[in-house]
Amino acid sequence: MNDLNQQFEVIYRDNYEKVMRLCRGYASGDAVLAHDLVQEVFVKVWESLAKFKGNSQVSTWIYRIAVNTCLMRLRKKKRYLFQGELQNEVVAENEGQSSIKEQQFKKMYQCIAKLSSTNKSIILMELEGLSQKEIAHVMGMKHEAIRTRIHRIKIQLSKCVTHGGV
Repeated sequence: MNDLNQQFEVIYRDNYEKVMRLCRGYASGDAVLAHDLVQEVFVKVWESLAKFKGNSQVSTWIYRIAVNTCLMRLRKKKRYLFQGELQNEVVAENEGQSSIKEQQFKKMYQCIAKLSSTNKSIILMELEGLSQKEIAHVMGMKHEAIRTRIHRIKIQLSKCVTHGGV
């Protein structure tokens, strides 16, 4: 096995769960869509690994790829839905069988889904535990702006979860 393969395996193993949680947030909790997004992300990581110069941390680079991949996929999905090329799928879920924690996560994902794409990216990385400086680097924004945005986003989400609207 060559160095690139070994490097990819380490990157995949160290970052898979984080990327999955980020993608699941973009997919509003849809596990199948999140899995597809994660696969796309790691295909892009593999394709670009030889070109990675190390100007940032590997995790920051992967988050940037993940955010861009999720945003691109969701834009395409919205376009298809708008054009009527995609049929609506209705999934009936028995709320009575869902645990309270699952319902809370579902509600939080629904509220996160209502945020702008930039705010969604920021809060998902914040929830993932990235430092505000890392989020600023990934988003190409100033640290102070990220700190302010996170505070405002948390207020929005709190209102959404308790009152049902962002």
